Amino acid sequence: MKRVTGLGGIFFKARNPKALGEWYRQHLGMDVSEWGGAVFRWADDSPSGTTIWSPFKEDTDYMAPSSAPFMVNFRVADLHALLAALRAEGCDVQDKVDESEYGKFGWVMDPEGNKVELWEPPADR
Repeated sequence: MKRVTGLGGIFFKARNPKALGEWYRQHLGMDVSEWGGAVFRWADDSPSGTTIWSPFKEDTDYMAPSSAPFMVNFRVADLHALLAALRAEGCDVQDKVDESEYGKFGWVMDPEGNKVELWEPPADR
């Protein structure tokens, strides 16, 4: 019997859901619907795409400077171009970029102080 087969959604509290949804639409290009959320269709966009679920130790500083107990990771096509655009738009982009065999990783803080991880997978994925 199959149990969990993928990540069905990411849900979190927000002080101002409508304004936060608008920030994600404007700066990260997410298609935020009238009902307030966005739907990602992997089969249409990336048949080989994956979504990772991973718990971290409670004392990790990986999500810092956010105080939230979660972090969302979004796949992106061109990390450096997106980070430059976000900086130009006045977003709080972290200076650090990690590049490894797993791809390129960068981070931006949303208006409510949540750290958002942006990931450009390696070309062979």
